[in-house]
Amino acid sequence: MNCYYNAKTIRLLALSITLVLLSPLFAAAQFKVVTATEGTEQGSISNGTLEEILQYAMKNQPLIRQSVIDERITENTVKTKLADWYPQINFNYSLQHNFLIQTSIIGGNPVKLGVNNTSAAQFTLSQAIFNRDVLLAKRTRGDVQLQASQTTTANKVDLAVNVSKAFYDVLATSQQIYVSQEDIVRLERSLQDAQNQYKSGVTDKIDYKRAMISLNNTKASKKSNEDILKGKLEYLKALMGYPAEKDLKITYDTLQMEREMLIDTIQGPDLNSRIEYQLLTTQKRLQEANVSYNKMSFLPTVAANGAYNLNYQNNKFGDLYINNYPQSFAAVTLSLPLFQGGKRKYNINSAEWQLKRTNLDITNLKNNVNSEYASALGYYKGSLATLLAQKDNVDLAKEVYDVIQLQYKSGIKTYLEVITSETDLRLARINYYNALYQVLANKIDVQKALGQLNY
Repeated sequence: MNCYYNAKTIRLLALSITLVLLSPLFAAAQFKVVTATEGTEQGSISNGTLEEILQYAMKNQPLIRQSVIDERITENTVKTKLADWYPQINFNYSLQHNFLIQTSIIGGNPVKLGVNNTSAAQFTLSQAIFNRDVLLAKRTRGDVQLQASQTTTANKVDLAVNVSKAFYDVLATSQQIYVSQEDIVRLERSLQDAQNQYKSGVTDKIDYKRAMISLNNTKASKKSNEDILKGKLEYLKALMGYPAEKDLKITYDTLQMEREMLIDTIQGPDLNSRIEYQLLTTQKRLQEANVSYNKMSFLPTVAANGAYNLNYQNNKFGDLYINNYPQSFAAVTLSLPLFQGGKRKYNINSAEWQLKRTNLDITNLKNNVNSEYASALGYYKGSLATLLAQKDNVDLAKEVYDVIQLQYKSGIKTYLEVITSETDLRLARINYYNALYQVLANKIDVQKALGQLNY
């Protein structure tokens, strides 16, 4: 019976040691799986609309992906803190050989206390009954995870604003290139007309040279914008987290953009819809919990614990595990620091000052929201008025150009007037597209100030 008990105990000890040694490997394998999942990238973009570009950026932009990983880290950190509420079971094992055994004098005679070989195995169990650390983790679990999620949302809102503006900037430059292409076709036709009239003796070579100068300037402007467009596309790809070696195709519908540029200018900002306010509100609740946590430092920590010890002693190493002298106990532990030099009081004061600082951050945000909205709305209305004026200018410039072109061919107008009208038409078109994309960019700022950008 005694041998069976010892063999069973040894198998139990071996199994416990094996589990302890293998547990880090299981944890590492699980970590690798999670990391691989979080690192998955999306493919290329097919259409290149603003909506598709934004969706791609939300999934692939490194900062957003880091924010999502931070959410997972926060979730597991909270679970780690809450795990302290569960019973904590531990195992300890020791094997010791004494070269010199302790000797004590008893009744005037030297007596050796102990044996040459000792071995012990200990199973301990502890259960927290009152602990301010685990109480704080339980009370703030929801707010801590909410704060991590809100941080991701705030990063997504900022990313949406930056990507949208970069997208419109690319479109503005693309439209300038498109306008230049049309101008080059028109100028080449005018140059041909000027050459024909010069060869016919109707005009001198001044008109021909002026046409050549205007054509060369337009080609140079087109080449310059093409080089600028490359840089703007790379910037947009960097914001999106799009691979630099892949081409990014942009798709847009000018008429659809014109329909989407309007926004209700009567509505006012709602503070509760601003992600910045939501973050500060969550931070305030966490600061209040921190104040309560520091106040609980004057309360004791209470825990129940127990242990079962297996003790083996023998002078012969081969017979060490034959005899067992077990021991077990159960206890309740109360720990109360009586004096710490005022540290607890100072910690409470610091937590209260942090809470006051957060309240001032909220007040400052409230004061700035209306100002931010008024500024964004002002820029939006101004750019909208400019757009409407530029739209009329395009129609007028086109009409003037067509009339002067006919008059020049009839010999009524000079070629200088043709070049002037053509330049006015080109500038009117470029100004119109620039104004359109500026309105759309300013609309994004208004929506952000209103708290209407949600991701």
